[in-house]
Amino acid sequence: MFANGQRLMQYMEQLAPKHYAVENDKIGLQLGTLNKEVEKVMVALDVTDEVVDEAIAAGVNLIIAHHAIIYRPLAKLDTSTPAGRLYERLIKHDIAVYISHTNLDTADGGMNDWLADAAGIVKEGRIPLDEVHTDKLYKLVVFVPESHYEAVLEALWRAGAGEIGNYGSCSFNIRGTGTFRPGEGSQPYIGSAGKLERVEEVRVETIVPYSVHRDAVAAMLKAHPYEEVAYDLYPIDLKGRTFGLGRSGKLEKPATLGELAQRLKQAYDVPNVRVVGPLDKPIRKAAVLGGSGSRYVRHAMFAGADVLITGDIDYHTAHDALAAGMTIIDAGHNIEKIMKHKVAEYLLGKLSDDNYKTEVVASARSTEPFVFL
Repeated sequence: MFANGQRLMQYMEQLAPKHYAVENDKIGLQLGTLNKEVEKVMVALDVTDEVVDEAIAAGVNLIIAHHAIIYRPLAKLDTSTPAGRLYERLIKHDIAVYISHTNLDTADGGMNDWLADAAGIVKEGRIPLDEVHTDKLYKLVVFVPESHYEAVLEALWRAGAGEIGNYGSCSFNIRGTGTFRPGEGSQPYIGSAGKLERVEEVRVETIVPYSVHRDAVAAMLKAHPYEEVAYDLYPIDLKGRTFGLGRSGKLEKPATLGELAQRLKQAYDVPNVRVVGPLDKPIRKAAVLGGSGSRYVRHAMFAGADVLITGDIDYHTAHDALAAGMTIIDAGHNIEKIMKHKVAEYLLGKLSDDNYKTEVVASARSTEPFVFL
């Protein structure tokens, strides 16, 4: 059985929820339909003519890419233009295009964490450079018979409920007696229609972040034995986890700026990097941000980073950073290609868990526009 396109979208939004995206970012389905079975998915950084050639030759039904192919509303679809021809070919070959951009950048375990891992930034104490989204918190209260109390708790925790700061599996539980009278036509787990029942139950209270509240409720309902489950879900005035662009933290192996630059060429599989600052400067703490980092030099400085690792630094920003004593390693925008294999591995795991036969491949085409001489 092949996965439906909507199922694949759900997988992507579990990894990178849409509400994590920067305002007005062009994400989600951009071309085609997800209301179809998908036999083969290709993950790409960019959707270029060469990538579309590759997708057509491989029999791909869906491309999941990082960079959008439609940036602004179309006034017309002129197939004599380069963009128009690209859209036409995708439509003719029934290839849908789904974009996961700044929501993937922001996501915990997404683009910027992959780049930070490759750079050797330790996970402990790693924080975002720029806050984009703070999870709202909800209180979930559900009444469970003693026989299924542990099963419901485990289901909630597996779905992401019960996390407070560095603590997991947090809940408060009170035992008591629940009453109910099954109505005509009901099929109660306990008792019979028309008879008042008294059951020993546990009132379970736990914290649920907004980002997982639907999954948590669905998991709770699946594990609960009752036909009609009594539960409450309400917002609380507490701040949840913060998600944002970029990452900063300590290097696992401190190095000089020059040594780190050489290390990153191999880690990011790039032929060269541009460096701003003295090559012998010791680097103990680093910040990384996929894409253009010119706006985030100050963020890296405020985070206490010795260097900002990014791409697309402009000339004047480089001068300003140098004057401020901040070092930069510009490894190029194309380092974001790391997402191709990471997303493909993630989707293959999800599909395997659900016993789908849909194939997932990472695009083998380089979309680096520059030639290094």
